[in-house]
Amino acid sequence: MAVELTTDYLGINLKNPIVVSACPLTGNVQSLLKLCESGAAAAVLPSIFEEQIEHDEMELVRMLDFWALSSPESLEYFSELESYNTGPSAYLDLIADAKRQVDIPIIASLNGSTPGGWIRYAGLLEQAGADALELNIYHVPVDGSEDGTSVEKQYIQLIRTLRKGIKIPIAVKIGPYFSSIPHLVRELVTAGADGLVLFNRYLAPDLDLKSMAFVPALELSTPSELRIALRWIAILRDQVSVSLAATGGVHSSSDLIKAMLVGANVVACASSLLSRGPQAINELLDGLSAWLHEREYTSVRQLQGSMSMQKCSNPDGLKRANYMRALISFTPSV
Repeated sequence: MAVELTTDYLGINLKNPIVVSACPLTGNVQSLLKLCESGAAAAVLPSIFEEQIEHDEMELVRMLDFWALSSPESLEYFSELESYNTGPSAYLDLIADAKRQVDIPIIASLNGSTPGGWIRYAGLLEQAGADALELNIYHVPVDGSEDGTSVEKQYIQLIRTLRKGIKIPIAVKIGPYFSSIPHLVRELVTAGADGLVLFNRYLAPDLDLKSMAFVPALELSTPSELRIALRWIAILRDQVSVSLAATGGVHSSSDLIKAMLVGANVVACASSLLSRGPQAINELLDGLSAWLHEREYTSVRQLQGSMSMQKCSNPDGLKRANYMRALISFTPSV
């Protein structure tokens, strides 16, 4: 008998627990179709960045101003600003096209920088037909006068405001750098979040010794990165009733199974697909199905959360005791 792989995420029924994270593979309809054919249950479009939208619009304004000053009659050859492909129009078109052609839920991803920007673009993404919205919150406090409480309040207020403005499900993608993740998660849920994506990869820049400048540095994830998500999903699973997505480090069916065991509703993959192609989805699902069948599970839902903190046999392994045992048990190779 076939194992049932369906799961729920953000109130949406999915055919399996594989969601494609925001990445270049989700940036066009043709690629989305290939991902769907390979078994993806949902896809998160690449993030739309408020700063990039504002930059593009400002560049067009500067261009028009330049021509107006140098040759006023040349303005006859330019349409009004609204007729140009500026702002989020291309992204909104991608959502609309994907909804027409791709038979899986399409989740928009938004990275705002101002309260007004978050509200404006979230509304536009909902109107374009997105099934859900993932908030890619990337805030790095650098001012010593900004305390941890004020940072958390910004997150909470953002969710509360967006919840009043849009009706589609909201997933919040956060980083792991908070003093009390369980407390923050509870507050985000109370504010209106329908799910949490754990965790955002805060990509740190590198320092170029030749140019003496900080430069972008992007490396694909490794399986070891998944451990932090496994730990916190296991802790959170019985404390909140919203959806939990594990992201960062899912490269094999074993990684997928571990995420389901601790209580993830879905895993969000990007690096494994970028390195191996869409066929990696089939490999993950085949491994999951074989493992479940071998152990006589009938469904993914039966598996989910069976190793959460409240249900596992050694809950201390998720707390301080794990740290002490890891140090004591380590044996140097030399």
